[in-house]
Amino acid sequence: MGWKAAEKLIRHWKILRGDNVMITRDIDKGETGIIKRVIRSQNYVIVKKHIKQGKGHEGGIFTVEAPLHASNVQVLDPVIGYPCKVGVKYLEDGTKVRVSRGIGELGSIVPRPKILKIRTISRPTICKYLTSLCFFLV
Repeated sequence: MGWKAAEKLIRHWKILRGDNVMITRDIDKGETGIIKRVIRSQNYVIVKKHIKQGKGHEGGIFTVEAPLHASNVQVLDPVIGYPCKVGVKYLEDGTKVRVSRGIGELGSIVPRPKILKIRTISRPTICKYLTSLCFFLV
């Protein structure tokens, strides 16, 4: 990646894996889906959405994954169900939460997706490395 492309990378991501989003541009404008993956090196998100019956396929709900630029999706407000901007706010007890900004300025809390707590790839434990380092140091 060149330095010009690196300048245009999003630095502060407000969209997380597992968020419920609405597509704001392209052919699929107005459809909702769930973020399956975030590719930060290219500013892309992969949205998992449902499509209905059409000319090329029979009836039923099919799941399609589509890569979109991060600027073409917006997080849905959990209270009113419309797309909104996401900001950060600190509660009185000091916890950091995401809040909705935009329509009506309700400031409702946008919860972090539960899927973020589930890891797809296990991280190596530090104990293995520490024991091997201690063995060489002794």
